[in-house]
Amino acid sequence: MTAPGPVRLDREDGLAIVTFDSPPLNLFDRALEQGLMAALHELESDRPRAVLFRAEGRAVSGGVDVSLFAALTGPEEAALTFDTLVELARRVDRLPCPTIFAAHALFLTWAFELALACDLILAAESASFGLVEKVIGLTPAMGGTQRLAERAGTGRAREFVMAGRPFPAAELERWNVVNRVLPDDGFDAAARELARELAAGPTLAHAATKQVIRDYLEGGVELANQRVGAVAGELFASEDLQGAVRSFLQDGPGKANFRGR
Repeated sequence: MTAPGPVRLDREDGLAIVTFDSPPLNLFDRALEQGLMAALHELESDRPRAVLFRAEGRAVSGGVDVSLFAALTGPEEAALTFDTLVELARRVDRLPCPTIFAAHALFLTWAFELALACDLILAAESASFGLVEKVIGLTPAMGGTQRLAERAGTGRAREFVMAGRPFPAAELERWNVVNRVLPDDGFDAAARELARELAAGPTLAHAATKQVIRDYLEGGVELANQRVGAVAGELFASEDLQGAVRSFLQDGPGKANFRGR
């Protein structure tokens, strides 16, 4: 477990849980940025088998501390700042394990942009999502617009960003942005249970799945077709696949235990 602060990293066997806890609204400021960078460094250095991102408090995030923008001296400094933020989302995307963001309440700007870099987004029924940068004359600059377009299409991304207001979880589920909407009651426990299930699974195979999807996004079905043989073939060197094949032949399906190696 990391030291107390706005970002906490806990470990439960192979599952890493990153919690944002900066009352009252989990605003993105320098302390939270540094805490997120430290957590990502630890996740990259000591890789878990799955990661759950979550938050404490009455909001997942109310957005960014606008004083950060007021302190920027001009376009060059702003561009460098936004490049750093985009790289944070890229690092989440590159984690070679399943990643889940659990949204229990209001979910604005940076937190939603980070969630869009995760594999799965879970939402409580009462959660709402927004990229509201238009209120200060800005466009989302942590990768949210393009990642939203990847999931929902460019028309929906334009509507969402230009509207600049929160949208309910059920609507984003219809847009294929949110993977699942779950009841408010028991939401955190349900999110943890799904994360534990993924962490206990064939995480090397899950990492391979992520690579195939990245190949598809880079060059479409044909590029993914060209590369999937090598990606899937590499799994035959893993203890997990070899053990699961033996287990399947000896005991039937669903009996294998995976260790992530």
